Amino acid sequence: MEKAMTKAGSFWISKKAKQEISNIAGDLSSISGAVEEKAKWVVNKLKGKPPKALPDLLREHNLPPGLFPRNITCYELDASRSKLVVHLPSACEASFKDRSAVRYANRVKGTLSRGKLARIEGMKTKVLVWVKVTGVAVEGHNSDKVWFMAGVKKSRPRDAYETVRDAIQVDEF
Repeated sequence: MEKAMTKAGSFWISKKAKQEISNIAGDLSSISGAVEEKAKWVVNKLKGKPPKALPDLLREHNLPPGLFPRNITCYELDASRSKLVVHLPSACEASFKDRSAVRYANRVKGTLSRGKLARIEGMKTKVLVWVKVTGVAVEGHNSDKVWFMAGVKKSRPRDAYETVRDAIQVDEF
Protein backbone atom coordinates (compact mmCIF):
# COMPACT_ATOMS: atom_id res chain seq x y z
CA MET A 1 0.00 0.00 0.00
CA GLU A 2 2.81 2.35 0.91
CA LYS A 3 4.55 1.73 -2.43
CA ALA A 4 1.31 2.47 -4.29
CA MET A 5 0.82 5.74 -2.37
CA THR A 6 4.44 6.75 -3.00
CA LYS A 7 4.09 5.98 -6.70
CA ALA A 8 0.79 7.92 -6.96
CA GLY A 9 2.29 10.86 -5.07
CA SER A 10 5.38 11.03 -7.27
CA PHE A 11 3.18 10.75 -10.39
CA TRP A 12 1.07 13.72 -9.18
CA ILE A 13 4.18 15.77 -8.35
CA SER A 14 5.72 14.90 -11.72
CA LYS A 15 2.52 15.95 -13.53
CA LYS A 16 2.36 19.23 -11.57
CA ALA A 17 6.05 19.94 -12.30
CA LYS A 18 5.51 19.36 -16.03
CA GLN A 19 2.59 21.82 -15.96
CA GLU A 20 4.69 24.49 -14.24
CA ILE A 21 7.60 23.97 -16.64
CA SER A 22 5.17 24.25 -19.55
CA ASN A 23 3.74 27.50 -18.13
CA ILE A 24 7.23 28.95 -17.69
CA ALA A 25 8.19 27.93 -21.23
CA GLY A 26 5.06 29.65 -22.57
CA ASP A 27 5.85 32.84 -20.65
CA LEU A 28 9.43 32.84 -21.94
CA SER A 29 8.21 32.26 -25.49
CA SER A 30 5.85 35.27 -25.38
CA ILE A 31 8.59 37.47 -23.87
CA SER A 32 10.99 36.28 -26.55
CA GLY A 33 8.45 37.10 -29.29
CA ALA A 34 7.92 40.64 -27.97
CA VAL A 35 11.68 41.24 -27.74
CA GLU A 36 12.13 39.89 -31.26
CA GLU A 37 9.43 42.23 -32.66
CA LYS A 38 10.99 45.29 -31.02
CA ALA A 39 14.47 44.20 -32.12
CA LYS A 40 13.32 44.04 -35.77
CA TRP A 41 11.92 47.56 -35.46
CA VAL A 42 15.19 48.87 -33.96
CA VAL A 43 17.32 47.11 -36.60
CA ASN A 44 15.26 48.61 -39.43
CA LYS A 45 15.53 52.05 -37.83
CA LEU A 46 19.33 51.68 -37.51
CA LYS A 47 19.57 50.53 -41.13
CA GLY A 48 18.00 53.83 -42.11
CA LYS A 49 14.68 52.24 -42.99
CA PRO A 50 12.38 53.75 -40.39
CA PRO A 51 8.79 52.73 -40.88
CA LYS A 52 6.24 55.33 -41.82
CA ALA A 53 4.60 57.09 -38.94
CA LEU A 54 1.51 55.13 -37.91
CA PRO A 55 -0.87 58.02 -38.75
CA ASP A 56 0.57 58.08 -42.29
CA LEU A 57 0.10 54.31 -42.64
CA LEU A 58 -3.51 54.62 -41.49
CA ARG A 59 -4.17 57.48 -43.96
CA GLU A 60 -2.77 55.34 -46.81
CA HIS A 61 -5.34 52.69 -45.88
CA ASN A 62 -8.20 55.25 -45.77
CA LEU A 63 -8.47 55.08 -41.98
CA PRO A 64 -8.42 58.13 -39.71
CA PRO A 65 -4.89 58.93 -38.49
CA GLY A 66 -5.99 59.44 -34.88
CA LEU A 67 -7.30 55.91 -34.44
CA PHE A 68 -4.31 55.19 -32.18
CA PRO A 69 -2.89 57.53 -29.54
CA ARG A 70 0.33 59.50 -29.91
CA ASN A 71 2.24 57.53 -27.27
CA ILE A 72 2.74 54.28 -29.20
CA THR A 73 6.15 52.66 -28.71
CA CYS A 74 6.34 51.20 -32.21
CA TYR A 75 4.34 49.17 -34.68
CA GLU A 76 5.00 46.16 -36.88
CA LEU A 77 3.36 45.55 -40.24
CA ASP A 78 3.69 42.19 -41.92
CA ALA A 79 2.63 43.33 -45.39
CA SER A 80 2.52 39.79 -46.79
CA ARG A 81 -0.21 38.83 -44.29
CA SER A 82 -1.58 42.37 -43.66
CA LYS A 83 -0.99 41.91 -39.92
CA LEU A 84 -0.57 45.08 -37.88
CA VAL A 85 0.72 45.02 -34.30
CA VAL A 86 0.84 48.30 -32.37
CA HIS A 87 2.90 48.44 -29.17
CA LEU A 88 2.09 50.88 -26.37
CA PRO A 89 4.07 51.42 -23.15
CA SER A 90 1.07 50.33 -21.03
CA ALA A 91 -2.69 49.97 -21.13
CA CYS A 92 -4.14 53.42 -21.85
CA GLU A 93 -7.27 55.32 -22.75
CA ALA A 94 -7.91 58.15 -25.19
CA SER A 95 -10.92 60.46 -25.35
CA PHE A 96 -12.08 61.91 -28.63
CA LYS A 97 -13.82 65.04 -29.88
CA ASP A 98 -17.20 63.28 -30.09
CA ARG A 99 -16.92 62.33 -26.38
CA SER A 100 -16.21 58.70 -27.21
CA ALA A 101 -13.40 56.84 -25.47
CA VAL A 102 -11.18 53.97 -26.58
CA ARG A 103 -8.97 51.78 -24.39
CA TYR A 104 -5.89 50.06 -25.69
CA ALA A 105 -3.97 47.10 -24.28
CA ASN A 106 -0.18 47.40 -24.37
CA ARG A 107 -0.34 45.47 -27.65
CA VAL A 108 -3.12 45.82 -30.23
CA LYS A 109 -3.28 43.38 -33.16
CA GLY A 110 -5.40 43.42 -36.28
CA THR A 111 -5.60 42.76 -39.99
CA LEU A 112 -5.13 45.96 -42.01
CA SER A 113 -6.70 46.47 -45.41
CA ARG A 114 -8.10 49.38 -47.42
CA GLY A 115 -10.64 51.14 -45.21
CA LYS A 116 -10.63 48.45 -42.56
CA LEU A 117 -8.85 47.16 -39.47
CA ALA A 118 -10.38 43.75 -38.77
CA ARG A 119 -9.91 40.92 -36.25
CA ILE A 120 -8.77 43.42 -33.64
CA GLU A 121 -7.41 42.21 -30.32
CA GLY A 122 -6.54 44.66 -27.55
CA MET A 123 -9.01 47.51 -28.12
CA LYS A 124 -12.21 48.42 -26.25
CA THR A 125 -14.70 51.24 -26.51
CA LYS A 126 -17.25 52.59 -24.11
CA VAL A 127 -20.83 52.04 -25.20
CA LEU A 128 -22.70 51.72 -21.92
CA VAL A 129 -19.95 49.50 -20.60
CA TRP A 130 -16.50 48.73 -22.00
CA VAL A 131 -16.83 46.31 -24.93
CA LYS A 132 -14.19 44.74 -27.15
CA VAL A 133 -13.75 46.31 -30.56
CA THR A 134 -13.43 43.61 -33.21
CA GLY A 135 -13.21 45.90 -36.23
CA VAL A 136 -13.03 49.49 -37.44
CA ALA A 137 -14.09 50.45 -40.96
CA VAL A 138 -14.58 53.43 -43.23
CA GLU A 139 -16.95 52.79 -46.13
CA GLY A 140 -15.91 54.73 -49.21
CA HIS A 141 -13.08 57.20 -49.72
CA ASN A 142 -15.06 60.33 -48.83
CA SER A 143 -17.07 58.84 -45.99
CA ASP A 144 -17.59 61.08 -42.98
CA LYS A 145 -18.26 58.12 -40.67
CA VAL A 146 -16.08 55.54 -38.93
CA TRP A 147 -17.81 52.29 -38.04
CA PHE A 148 -16.79 50.48 -34.86
CA MET A 149 -17.77 46.82 -34.57
CA ALA A 150 -18.14 46.18 -30.85
CA GLY A 151 -20.94 43.68 -30.50
CA VAL A 152 -23.00 46.01 -32.69
CA LYS A 153 -21.99 48.21 -35.61
CA LYS A 154 -21.78 51.79 -34.28
CA SER A 155 -21.00 54.82 -36.43
CA ARG A 156 -19.02 57.79 -35.20
CA PRO A 157 -17.99 60.99 -36.98
CA ARG A 158 -14.70 60.53 -38.81
CA ASP A 159 -13.44 64.01 -37.93
CA ALA A 160 -13.36 63.00 -34.24
CA TYR A 161 -10.53 60.59 -35.13
CA GLU A 162 -8.56 62.83 -37.51
CA THR A 163 -6.32 64.29 -34.77
CA VAL A 164 -3.80 62.07 -32.99
CA ARG A 165 -4.48 62.36 -29.26
CA ASP A 166 -2.53 61.75 -26.11
CA ALA A 167 -3.70 58.85 -23.97
CA ILE A 168 -3.68 58.43 -20.23
CA GLN A 169 -2.41 55.30 -18.54
CA VAL A 170 -5.05 53.05 -16.96
CA ASP A 171 -4.56 50.31 -14.41
CA GLU A 172 -6.22 47.61 -16.44
CA PHE A 173 -7.30 47.03 -19.99
